[in-house]
This record gives sequence, C-alpha cells and structure tokens, in this order.
Amino acid sequence: MSEYQHLGAYSDLVRVARERQSGPVPPAFPGARTRALVRDTLGFGGGLETPGDVRVEQRWKSDGLLGEEISWSVGFGPRTHAYLLKPANIDEPLPGVLALHSHDGITFYGKEKVADGPSDVPPVVAALRARQYGNRAFAGALAREGFVVLAHDIFLWGSRRFPIETLPPQTRRHADNCWQLSPSCEVSDEVAWHDAASWHHEHIVEKYCALLGTTLAGVVAFEDRIAAAYLTSRPDVAPAGIGCIGLSGGGCRAALLQATCEQVAAAVIVGMMSTYDGLLDRHVAGHGWLFFPAAWPRHGDWPDLAACRAPSPLLVQYNRHDQLFSPAGMRAAHERLTAHYRHAGRPDRYTGQFFDGPHKFDAAMQQTAFAWLRHHLVAATS
Repeated sequence: MSEYQHLGAYSDLVRVARERQSGPVPPAFPGARTRALVRDTLGFGGGLETPGDVRVEQRWKSDGLLGEEISWSVGFGPRTHAYLLKPANIDEPLPGVLALHSHDGITFYGKEKVADGPSDVPPVVAALRARQYGNRAFAGALAREGFVVLAHDIFLWGSRRFPIETLPPQTRRHADNCWQLSPSCEVSDEVAWHDAASWHHEHIVEKYCALLGTTLAGVVAFEDRIAAAYLTSRPDVAPAGIGCIGLSGGGCRAALLQATCEQVAAAVIVGMMSTYDGLLDRHVAGHGWLFFPAAWPRHGDWPDLAACRAPSPLLVQYNRHDQLFSPAGMRAAHERLTAHYRHAGRPDRYTGQFFDGPHKFDAAMQQTAFAWLRHHLVAATS
C-alpha cells in the first residue's frame, strides 16, 4: 500500500475510493461531449453573459500606455473593477488579451497583482511581483507588445471581495489568531487580517456554492466570460477572438475560460498544470477550490478539462522545481495534453514548455508567452 504523508493511517482511502468507482477514470477526449460535461459540472452557465451598466471610472496615460479603469455589474454583488491598458500610439484594432490575476492567498487585491493603475503599487503587491512575476506588472509589458489588455477582479478578490461585516464569527476569530501570530512588514494590518480571513472563508463560500448547485470555479469562470464579452465588444479590439493568460490561480482561470468560452482563440496556462493523481498527497493543501470543481474527477482529469476545446491553441508553461506540483504530475499532464491534441488532429496547436526554477512567471517566460500569443492571435485575425 502506498503511504501518503497527509493521509497517514487513511492512506488506503485512495485505493478503496478508486475501487468503488470501478477503477481509474478514462481520459475525457476533446469534443462536444466533454465540453458539455465541463459546463454541467462547473454550473453557473447558460443565459445572458454580458456586463451590465459599464462605466469608465477614470483614464490616464503613463509610460507609453493609455489606461482606463472600468467597472460593470455581473448581476450580483459589488461592481467589478478592471484596468484596461493599450499602446498610446496605435489607432487600429489590436489583439485583445485577458490578464488573469493569481490566487496567492492574497484576496484584498486582484487586478493590481498583474496591472498598474493610476495609483502607487501597494507594498504587498510589489513583494508578490518580485517573487513571482520578475518584478514587473506583466499586463503592462504585454500591452507594450501591441495588445489591448484587460485585468479585472473576480469573485472574492479586490473590488469583488466580501465586506468584513458579512464574515461569520468563526472566520473572524480565525483571522484574529492568524494575524496576531504572523505579523508581516509587507502588509498593513487591514490587508493581513483580510487575507487571513479569506483563506478560511473560501471553504465556506464553496459550501454555499454547493448548496446552490454550482461551484466556486463555475462562478469565477462565469465572471471571466463576462470580462471576455466586454473585451471583445470594444472597437479597439480585433474581432477574431481574444487570448487569456495567467499564473497559478490565474492559470487555473485560463484553463476554465479556455474550456467554456468560444471567444478565447488562444490560452496560456502558467504554473497550474498537473494530473490529479500527481497531486496526491503533498500537493493538495496548498491549492484553492478553483482547482477542484466538485465531481469533475468522476468525469476526467485536469488536463482533460484544459484541452476540451482542442484544437484551440494552448500553451502551458511548467516550472521544473514548482513547489506546488510534483515533477511526475506535471510530466504526466504534458503527455496527456500532447495526446489530446494529437487526437484532435492538430498536435502543433499545443505547446508545453519546461523552465528551471520554482513557482513563477518571470520575464523570460513572459516574453516567450507574449510571442506565442502574438503568433496565434495575429494569425486568427489575418
């Protein structure tokens, strides 16, 4: 019997669970059936998926870019706020890309992790960028390459985070304890307290989603499709489809959006690819609920979800020493994605790139991804 560190005396649960579901789940190959399974499993689909009451809150110009802060309603909760960036000296329509912010256990901020707005960069965001993004806001770097780039907050993050007064008492007590035990010079007391609360609160939100017949992943994918609809509606965005790109939780969002949105013509997933088997068992606790839409493992694996729209172009960037994944799990996912795109008749439409180093999306990885997006999105518009 395999021994799992985080399961201990319950390590045999893995074997028994697999036996009771008649063995390993077979691959869910790309196609209409798998896409329907993904949509049904995620929930929160169907109906109108367009932003309501869109407003331009402010405009600015900085470092050769034009910026806009935009807000809209998704139909529930606080308004979504987003930053849109584009080159200042180009008038014709350009390819559009959604820059999807990561999870990071930091929910006080969202879009600010990947995009500069008109205000100073918060210290916790600057520290995160230094650790994971090559010390820069990649949305701006991408815009300077000739793209219209939209970075928006989603459910639980930034402008879409839950107000403190709505959090359950046990969540507040959890936040009090964590905040007092782990002070940080990078973060204000308000931000540190909120982020401590949010990790616990995410579990509660997933319970609410379960009661409502949906999933946190489904709600987030819905909000990302709303953003995709807004971006494609703009006259300064080329009409043949948009791209999406993100690291970690942003890579998870890219996979979900790639799977559920026909407007996505090319997707980049960074530092968020493994088979589910490769997560057992030391690589489960560090991930949020976006990676585990309930019941999906009964139908397929994570690479199956990401590839369900094959041969839609997909780039996955892996870090060989990523602390959030096992090397075997990443390699198995790469092989599974390769097989899916071969099955779809276009093996050239999937690219898997392996880089040395820990969990990150540094400048070298960014430049490679930007070139790949340019190739596929410009090809889509020609």
